[in-house]
Amino acid sequence: MIWRVATWFFLSACLARANEHSDQLMVAGVKEFTAAYKAWDGQRFGVSAELFRQASTNASVSCTNYYWLGAAEFHRMLQARSLPLTPANTLAADESMDAALAALQIAVKLDERHAESHALLGTLYGMKINGNLLRGARFGPRVWKHQKKAMEFGAQDPRVRYLLGTCQFHTATKPSAQREALTTLLSAETLFAAEAQRAGGPLEPRWGRSSCLTFIGRTYELLGQRVEAADYFRKALAEHPADHVAKESLARVLERK
Repeated sequence: MIWRVATWFFLSACLARANEHSDQLMVAGVKEFTAAYKAWDGQRFGVSAELFRQASTNASVSCTNYYWLGAAEFHRMLQARSLPLTPANTLAADESMDAALAALQIAVKLDERHAESHALLGTLYGMKINGNLLRGARFGPRVWKHQKKAMEFGAQDPRVRYLLGTCQFHTATKPSAQREALTTLLSAETLFAAEAQRAGGPLEPRWGRSSCLTFIGRTYELLGQRVEAADYFRKALAEHPADHVAKESLARVLERK
């Protein structure tokens, strides 16, 4: 009996140390992710992903760890897609997409109510479709399922609204659908502004606001409202000077005036 109690205390102490180390890795990973987002640096996104991956394997299973791993790989994929189109960059983007999907699928299995993981999954499956009818038949139901759950559990989460708006933007072919995307993105902007007034914890997500502003600008541009588009591209660049999409879009809109 004494040996059993001693063993239990020993294992509990080991688990506590593992969880403490995992927490340290997670905090370091979020800091690295934030720096990578600010600089739009694929290598630093990779470093943050590796920290989250280590945290996921060194301690008890946590939805938060896998969410952050998925978010890091998602942005690593976006950064790779923003580079010149080469076989190496395409392969890197595809590998990051697969890694993001795998991590986020684990996250929602651990916590079905994790809205941002559902929103990211819906976005990733939408990107897989890429206008292809056959892939649409395969992945379309998954997009709808995860978007529905994201809104069910996180309607007031700014990243949920922002990611839904980007999906609407990419599939909008008529002005009415573009205005619907704009409404969603503007609601996300309002939620981001409210979030910015609150102090966040070390593992609380705070990404997405500047990219949301860029997408609002892009939507205004599609609708022919170039003055509003330019205003939002400037807002995005004020928050995120490394946003090449906002920079190129602002130059394009000003050239057309």
